[in-house]
Amino acid sequence: MKKALWFLLSGLVFGNLPVLADCPSEDVTGDCFVDLEDFAVLSSQWLNNLADFEPLVSQWLTGNRLPEDMVIIPAGTFRMGNSTNTVEGSNEELPVHTVTLNSFAMGKYDITNEQYCAFLNFALEKGWIVVSNGQVHTTAPGPSFPYCDTASVSVPTSQIAYSGGQFSVRTKVGRDMSKDPMVQVSWYGAAAYCNWRSQQEGKEPCYNLSTWACDFTKKGYRLPTEAEWEYAARGKLSGKRFPWGDTITHSLANYSSSSSYSYDTSLTRGYHPTWNDGIIPYTSPVGSFSPNDYGLYDMAGNISGWCNDWYSLTYYSSSPQSNPPGPTTGSARVLRGGSWYTQAYACRVSVRIGHTPDARTYRSGFRLVLDL
Repeated sequence: MKKALWFLLSGLVFGNLPVLADCPSEDVTGDCFVDLEDFAVLSSQWLNNLADFEPLVSQWLTGNRLPEDMVIIPAGTFRMGNSTNTVEGSNEELPVHTVTLNSFAMGKYDITNEQYCAFLNFALEKGWIVVSNGQVHTTAPGPSFPYCDTASVSVPTSQIAYSGGQFSVRTKVGRDMSKDPMVQVSWYGAAAYCNWRSQQEGKEPCYNLSTWACDFTKKGYRLPTEAEWEYAARGKLSGKRFPWGDTITHSLANYSSSSSYSYDTSLTRGYHPTWNDGIIPYTSPVGSFSPNDYGLYDMAGNISGWCNDWYSLTYYSSSPQSNPPGPTTGSARVLRGGSWYTQAYACRVSVRIGHTPDARTYRSGFRLVLDL
C-alpha cells in the first residue's frame, strides 16, 4: 500500500504520470494515467475520508516520521459531553456542545512503568530530581513539586522501586510490571515526562517547568486537552457511552463490574478476574484489550489519564468551539477514562473528574499527544 501511495503522491506533486507498459494496480481507473481520479478512488477505499489522509501526507512530505507508539487522530468535529442519557450522567458533562479539532497524534498506550522508570534514572543522573521519604521531587529553585511515589511502607501501590541510587520496576506476585501503566504519578510528573521525551527526540519541550504553562505553539509532546481526549476516546463513534459502543464487559476493559448499571453486561462481577491478584493495583499490561477504531488502547478502564486542562465544573457552558485549550486557571487538573478500580459509570467517555495536580493515586496515569 505504501508503494501505491508514494506513486500516487509523486503523480500529484510532479504531474500526471503516464503508464507506458501494462497499467499497474495504482492506475485503478484504467486510463493508464496515475492522477487525481485514481487518488480519489484509492483514498475512499483505504481511509474513512480525505481528512484522515491529510495528516499522513503532511508527515510523509515533511519527512517527519511518526513514532511507532503514536497514531494520527484526523481533524474533525464531534459532539462533546453526555448525549446518551442525561439522567445517568452529571451536570459537569453538560451541555453537550460541538467541538472542532485539528489533527494530532496520540499515544496508542498509556505510559508504562518501564518508560517512566527510564525517565527517572535519566533525571536523577542529571540532578533534576531528588528522592525524599519515598517521593520524587524536582530540584529546581522555588517550590518543590512532587513527580511520583516510589514503593514504600506508606505507598505499597507504587510499582517503581528506588534503591542504591537507581530506579527499577517491581514484580508483583511474580509478574513483571514493566508493561503495566505508570501509577502514583502527579500531573507535574506527567508534564515533566513530556518535556523529557521531547528532548530525547530533538523536539521542542511544551512545558515551562517553573510556571507549568503549556506552550501550544511548540511541537513537542504534551498531555491531551480534555476535548482531544474525548474525541480520540470515542473512536469515530458518536453519542456512545464507551469507545466501542453502549455496553461494557470484562472482555472489553479492566474495570470493576457491577449489576447496578444496566449497560454493564459482564458475565463476571467485581474487579477483573484476570488481574485481581489480591495486591493493589489491579492494572493490566497496556494493550491487553482490543483498541478502538483509532487504534488506541485502554481509553476506558485500567487507569484514568491526566489531561492538560484545568478542571472547571461549568467550563462546557463557555468552551470555545475550535481547539479548546481548557480554562486558564484552576485548582485541579482533569482526569479521564475510569480505571481498574472504578465501575462502569466512571468508564463512560463523557465522565470528567478533577484532582489537584500534585495528587498521586494507584488508579491514575497518563498518555501523550503530539501536534502535527
